[in-house]
Parts: sequence; structure tokens; C-alpha cells
Amino acid sequence: MQIHITLRQLQVFVAVTRQGSVSGAAREIGLSQSAASQALSELERHLDVALFERLGRRLALNANGRRLLARAEQLLEQTHALELEAREPGLEEGFLRGELEIAASATIGTWLLPGLAGAFMRENPGTELNLRLRNTHQVVEAVLNYDAELGLIEGDCHAPRLMSQTWREDELVVVAPPSHPLAIRATALDDEDLANADWILREGGSGTRAVFERALHGRIERLKVRMELGQHEAIKQAVFAGLGLGCLSRLSVDAELSRGELVVLETPQLNLKRHFSMLWHPERYRSPLWQAVKVYLEASPR
Repeated sequence: MQIHITLRQLQVFVAVTRQGSVSGAAREIGLSQSAASQALSELERHLDVALFERLGRRLALNANGRRLLARAEQLLEQTHALELEAREPGLEEGFLRGELEIAASATIGTWLLPGLAGAFMRENPGTELNLRLRNTHQVVEAVLNYDAELGLIEGDCHAPRLMSQTWREDELVVVAPPSHPLAIRATALDDEDLANADWILREGGSGTRAVFERALHGRIERLKVRMELGQHEAIKQAVFAGLGLGCLSRLSVDAELSRGELVVLETPQLNLKRHFSMLWHPERYRSPLWQAVKVYLEASPR
């Protein structure tokens, strides 16, 4: 059996998928840009297929690249395992190694994932979890496009090409400063209150916004949205300033509630409960590190 492709060519291929460019891949694996470019060209020539499409300055996997990426990652992982087994027995036996790209929506990526990722890396010092914060729609796109190996989002994943499972529960709350007239009144909000209030909300495409709009569907024809902001902290600052009511995860406002800087306005007629989901691409190779992180997140305290 004659083999024409090399592990270096596969390494460049996988690195380009992570970095989106030959120059970025070259920096990642310590090659010159010309050597990385040549390795990729030779790989495509030996395979007799193009692996990427050029989108401006960025290289994006085409259908051939997506089909072959998991196998390339698996070969590199198996080669790394072979190298480890060849070392003196017991030196590093049982230790996880490697990097994992995780994309998470804002609530999860700000208030849950950093602590969990930090604890995991302390327990497994040979690992690196690279976290990227996106809104829910962008997380799904990142996993679909092989830019992330694991995604964590608010709500369900509706992309048929991805696998997903419920991870944990969450609740949204409507918040205001204690000096707001609706807070001083101290009674549950009705539909008229909701319709007449000014609102400071997350942008379209975020899981938080989707849950809030779904809870209002059929009740309020049109909300008075004064501002749309992409960051929880910006929304809280606008609410502190009295510009409107906010609707955010209880996780994100626990500290402000405990200090009395914000109060929860009761909305018994609205279903603001939701869950977080974990998602991944079934065609992508799932390394031992990927599997360990998934099990760790599943077992994390609620």
C-alpha cells in the first residue's frame, strides 16, 4: 500500500479549519506561510479535491472538507496517542491532553462556563479549553461550520444537522431599580403594564430575547423597546439608569438582587422558564478530551 499524504499535510488542513487562514495555521503549528501553503496544496492534489472555499480573506470548509475533517482529526489524535504510548510507561499515563474549542451563548459563557472550565483545567493541567462568547444563533453556526467542537446555548437547537441534549434549567426574570414606579407599586404586572412599559432587551438572535418574546406571544401586540443591547452588563446599566425594564436570566442578576440594586417584578402570567442545551456536530471526530468535557459538564452541580 502506497501512501501519498503526510501527517504534516493533515496537520495544516486541520489548523486552517481552526484559524480560517493559511497564515494563521502556519503560526499555530510553527511553519512558514509558504511551507503551510505548499502542504495544503499538495494535500488537495493528492486527494484530487478542493477542501476550502475562499470567503474574502477567510478560508471556509467546503463539502469535501467537512466530509474529511473528522477523519483527519482522528488520524492526528491516534498519532498523538501512539507517540504517548511509545514513551516510558507510567510517565504521563492517564492524563488528558489537548485543546477544545467551545462556543457558548452570553448567559452561559459569562456566568457558568468560566468557573466550570477553570475547575476542569485545574484537574487536568494538560488541557486547554478555549471559550468563545456568541449569541445562540452564532453558536449554532460555529458548530455547523466546524469553528467550535462543542456548543452551549439557551433553549433548543433547531439545526437538523446537529446533535443536542438538554443540559440544565434556567429562569428569566423581569427586573427594575427599586425606585421604578412599578417596583414601588409592588403588585404583579398585568398585560397593560407590560405593554406600556419601556423595555431594554437583548438583540434579536439571542436565546434570552426568544424566550421573552415567546412568553408574550398572543398577549402583547407590540412592545415599547427602547434599546436593544448585546451585553447583559449594558442592559443592567440601562435599567439602573431608569431607562426601562429588563428581562434577564436570574443567574445574571443574582448579585444585583442580593445587594438591593435591582428588584424582580412578578409576572405570574408569563412562562419565563427555559433550559440550556449542549450541541455538537455528529460528523466531527470526538476526542477523549471532548468526551471528558461533556461528561464533566453533565455532572456539574445544578
